[in-house]
Parts: sequence; C-alpha cells; structure tokens
Amino acid sequence: MEDFAMYILNEKDYIQKMIIAYYMAKKTGIYFDKSIVLKAEIARLFMNFIDLGVDKNRVITAVLLCNCKRVDNSQKLGKLETYAKDGAEYLATLGFDKDFCNICEGINRYSRIKKRKKESDIIEVVDQFTGLILKRAERDAFTPEEALVILKERNLKNVVNRYLKDFTIFVEFMENVMIRDIVDVPVLRKLVFLAEREKDAKSYIAKLGNKYCKEIDRLMKIELKREADKFLYSNNEESKNVVNLEATKKIQTANTLNKMTETEQTLSNIGRIRNNTPTENRINKVTKTAPVENSISKVTKTAQDTKNKIQIVHRYTRKIIKHNPNRALFSKEAAERIMNHDTSYRFD
Repeated sequence: MEDFAMYILNEKDYIQKMIIAYYMAKKTGIYFDKSIVLKAEIARLFMNFIDLGVDKNRVITAVLLCNCKRVDNSQKLGKLETYAKDGAEYLATLGFDKDFCNICEGINRYSRIKKRKKESDIIEVVDQFTGLILKRAERDAFTPEEALVILKERNLKNVVNRYLKDFTIFVEFMENVMIRDIVDVPVLRKLVFLAEREKDAKSYIAKLGNKYCKEIDRLMKIELKREADKFLYSNNEESKNVVNLEATKKIQTANTLNKMTETEQTLSNIGRIRNNTPTENRINKVTKTAPVENSISKVTKTAQDTKNKIQIVHRYTRKIIKHNPNRALFSKEAAERIMNHDTSYRFD
C-alpha cells in the first residue's frame, strides 16, 4: 500500500496535487490556507520562467507542505524558530525521504543546515516574497517592487540565496505581463487580489485551475516573444551601425591610399623618394581602426550582457507547462480516496 508521500509525489497534475494537499489538511489539521496556494503558483511560474535545474514536481510538493506545522501568530507563540524543523520531522512520518524533509526544513535559516539544498533557496525566496505582498493584520501589503527591496536590503541581506537575482528578474518581467480585468493589471497583483477575495483555499484552487493558469501561461509566452523580438531588433540596429562605420573607414582608407600613391608618384618622378616600405605597412600606419574595433566590442558586450535573457526566452518557450482545461478539477472518487486515505502512520 502506498503511503501519503508516494501518493502526492506521483500526482503530476499541478491542480490535482494542490487538491490532495487541501484534503490532507482537512483530515489531519496541518497548516494550509490561501497563502500556500499563492506560493505554489508563484513557484510554478518562476520555475517555468527560468530553468533552475531542479525537479519541479518535488519543489511544488515541498512548497505545499513545508509550512505544515506553522500556526497563526507563530512569532507570538514561540513557534517561528521551530515550525520548519517540526514540519520536517512530521513529513518524515508520512513517508517522505530525508532529502525531501531537508528541503522543507530549509524554508528558513533557523535550523542552520550545513549542506543546504538548492531547492530550499527557491522555497525560501518564494515564501519570503509572498509573505510581503499579502496583507497582514499589522500592516498593508507591499507592492512587488517594495517586496524586492525588502528582500535584498533586509530579509535576505546577510544570507546567500542562489536564486535571489533570478527571482528579481522574474518579478520585474511579471510586472509587464498584464491580465485583463476591469482594467489591465499585472499578473502577480491579480493573483494577490484573488487570494484576498476567494473565501477559502479550495475555491482559490478551483479559480486557478478552471480559468487563470492557462491564461497566465499564454500571456507569459506573448510577453517573452515581445521581449525577444525587441532584443533582436535592438541588436540588429547596433550591427547596422558597425557595418556603416566599417564601410566609411574603408572609403577613408582608399582615399588616403590614392593620395599617398599620387604623392609618391610625383616625388619618384623628380627622384626625391627612396622608400622601400611595403604599401600594406603604410596603410596600417595611416588608417585608424580603433573606433571600428571599439564599436564591435560594444556590440559583443551588449550581446553578452543579454545572453541570459535570450536563454530564458528559449527555455521558457520549450518547457511551458500545458494545463488541460477539459479535465475535471477533481472527481468525487478522488476526493473520497483522499479523505479516506488509509495509512500505517499515525496522525497526531
């Protein structure tokens, strides 16, 4: 009989996986709310935007479960420093391997894990960012731009997060991806609005699965293509400028050579020149090629600086997840199986 770990990890459909986590929370009382759904969606979009070289299925599962032992007002109840470790220990009882539990425990830095998993850095930056853009009782929500500043200058200032720079690029890109509402709004702000408006996690999951996941993926592809076209056009213009500059220099060189030839011929005729220097060497002395070389270097540097951007475009358009809109969100049988899941592990 498969345990819960195998059950949820074997489910590859993103929406179905969230439904399983939701019903697991209903059965066991683990922490799962709308903020977890938002974190999972942001993590999905981030990993689709840039190929991070990780198992996306495991990362999404970890995002859904790493907060399982979190409680409301965890800071006041003294749980802020222990909920990640408590959660990892609990997940081990459900059949998750040590590697997966270490990934979940790395959601924050309180455990001081020596060999920190790279997947933990993804979960950490997504968790921190999402917490900032959601409204809390003690403060208003931060904008994505403000949240990035807080991440860099406060929350993650004194730690090394492998993906903070990539995540910054991702958020800045997403601010240009607009989704139609009463007025066009950036996708991340729309996701936050849905998280605040929907009554519970299940309705939020349904809204994403039935309407928004596929549409957001489509809009991201359009924006990525627009960015790629813009970059390629800009590079083309730079190349044209270099070609024109080279052509001008060739004309100047030819004119200089003609003048030198005429002068030498005149001097030779009256017997005043005794110069055995090859013509090619004389051309090199007169012609100034530095401006051309500098222009070529400039274009090369521009291409190098934007190399990662083009790679992002190519990776994303090849690996974009396609969600099947015709598939039922979840069947009655699937829900019953989750609710009545039989396990040899005891749920406290």
